[in-house]
Amino acid sequence: MLRLYDYLDSGNGYKVRLLLNRLAIPFELLEVDILKGESRTHDFLKRNPNGRIPVLELEDGTFLPESNAILFYLAEGTPYLPDDRLDRARVLQWMFFEQYSHEPNIATVRFWLNHGALTPERAAMLPDKRRQGHAALAVMEGHLSGQPFFVADRFSIADIALYAYTHVAPEGGFELSGYPAVRAWLDRVAGQDGHVGLTER
Repeated sequence: MLRLYDYLDSGNGYKVRLLLNRLAIPFELLEVDILKGESRTHDFLKRNPNGRIPVLELEDGTFLPESNAILFYLAEGTPYLPDDRLDRARVLQWMFFEQYSHEPNIATVRFWLNHGALTPERAAMLPDKRRQGHAALAVMEGHLSGQPFFVADRFSIADIALYAYTHVAPEGGFELSGYPAVRAWLDRVAGQDGHVGLTER
């Protein structure tokens, strides 16, 4: 059985749980409290030297870190990853966008505000983080204004990757009322079979 090392409030871990549930793949959840430094212990660093969750342990004992790499691995041969070469590249395009333009701003601010991690230095960074977060949301809004999902008019791991932190963006002070296409897309994603909430196992 697969094992998932995860922290339930993490959107990155949530991506993996969401796909595992949609694919009806059984897995064992092993909670790692990142706030208590459990991802920095010697034992955990043997699983992922980068000290981050999630990490997926495969049946043969191999450890696979990085949420979007895990999504790509699990989605191979399923409807969540297109067969078409260009469409597969577009899935990766949006997953790279999520990690480079979206998550560092929207997810980071949410973490700072919800976990007592807003230092004076980070508070000074908030205006720029908010600007960049809204810029990412604007890109998403423009794209989704003309189609129901991110790639090839079908639900894919690109949607899962971007849904994870977008649906909780208001927890970081990112108001979504100005993004009607994004909000409609969030509803479409939540309406998919096998949907689970952020902290559900």
